[in-house]
Amino acid sequence: MQAAPDSADSNGSDRPARSSQTAPKGAPTPKRSDAQANRRQPYQAPADRKTAARQSRQRDAADRARKSGALQRGEQWALPAKDRGPVRALARDVVDARRGIGEYYMFIVILLVVLLVVPGKETKLIADAVVVVLLLVVIGEGWLVGRKVRQLAAERFPNESTRGVVMYAAMRGIQLRRMRIPKPRVDRGDKV
Repeated sequence: MQAAPDSADSNGSDRPARSSQTAPKGAPTPKRSDAQANRRQPYQAPADRKTAARQSRQRDAADRARKSGALQRGEQWALPAKDRGPVRALARDVVDARRGIGEYYMFIVILLVVLLVVPGKETKLIADAVVVVLLLVVIGEGWLVGRKVRQLAAERFPNESTRGVVMYAAMRGIQLRRMRIPKPRVDRGDKV
């Protein structure tokens, strides 16, 4: 077995080859143990516990920021299991492309809380009626959007499961657009 040249690369220069590069043509492939030994770096312990804790917090914060950014962008690896898959992505796009009453649900709830605080039987009756109407509208809208998503998913992704997609679309529909995670990929009015 021939030994690999230590300090020459394919151009004949004297600089050492990086450990992440493959061996140049004409040289044998290094053994796995040698390649791993070249990649490893010795562990350097911090001088004290405070420094170690600070470094650990910085690493954790950087990791959380990376995962959060990926989640906001909708990258598949960062999504929770409930948000993964082409059917769920389609549901998000359908909901985000339309303007629905469910988006304003929280604003109406705040108004209802104010109505409930105001004294008087008439305001209580009005608030109760508004709650019932609001619930019926939100449930109906969620069902209609979910049904549309299920039909589109059956056409575009015939082998994918549509289980739970109606509830998923309805729940996304009652969130404020700015608060939705992952962030909307489509603008309102876009064709999905």
